[in-house]
Amino acid sequence: MDRSASAAGRETAALSRVQSAIGTPPVVKAARGLSLFGEHSAGWFALGLLGAAVDKDRRKDWLVAAGGVVAAHAASIAIKRVVRRPRPDDPSVQVLVGTPSKLSFPSSHATSTTAAAVLFSGLTGRKLVPVLVPPMLLSRLVLGVHYPTDVLAGSALGAVVGGLLRRKLRGGKR
Repeated sequence: MDRSASAAGRETAALSRVQSAIGTPPVVKAARGLSLFGEHSAGWFALGLLGAAVDKDRRKDWLVAAGGVVAAHAASIAIKRVVRRPRPDDPSVQVLVGTPSKLSFPSSHATSTTAAAVLFSGLTGRKLVPVLVPPMLLSRLVLGVHYPTDVLAGSALGAVVGGLLRRKLRGGKR
């Protein structure tokens, strides 16, 4: 077995173990809810717009943040189309939700969620990354639609995009 096949086998095994360990009906239901919320970054975009509506003093910053979430999502889609890694397809992995494409790397949900957490943390003064990011990343594994490296790479991409845009917001690292 070559090195890439071995790595793919380890990722598939890890994915199967995650599903076996925590893929209970309540967890799957919550993961599906996160999937729906994060689809095309729509839920995060909507929260950014809500922030703009409520926080009139920083409306522009909230709009930039909302746009940044969408930009991070778009970047992940562009990378997916270049890399063209197929989603998990193994009898040991259950796919528990539909996806808009057959491409897996990087996870767009992980990308937009991390970007939102970074950007919204700066605007709310709260540490949102440890609260928002792990559940979304784990949900993609529970649902069987991403390999572990897909969600890690997506989260890294979202952190970079969010971090760069956060510096542009009024007040910087609030």
